[in-house]
Amino acid sequence: MITITQLEEEVNKIKERNRRVEREKAWEVSWTRKIMVAVLTYVVVAIFFFYLGAPDPMETAIVPTIAFLLSTLSAPFIKKLWLKYIHEK
Repeated sequence: MITITQLEEEVNKIKERNRRVEREKAWEVSWTRKIMVAVLTYVVVAIFFFYLGAPDPMETAIVPTIAFLLSTLSAPFIKKLWLKYIHEK
């Protein structure tokens, strides 16, 4: 038979897991993460374009960076549509 102490331990484990999942979700949707990835995208693409000898690599690297930011801004909207029309079926 399960004791009260065992049940309390299980509940505490579930609460800790929920806190961890909430923190991870907060990070995934945070502006800090989006800006960090955008900056890293810009730097890596600029270096790559510079290495290839592309004209104006610093300016050209802005395009994929903006594309990334637009994709992250549209993701919540697309997710709502997906949940409503695809997942619910």
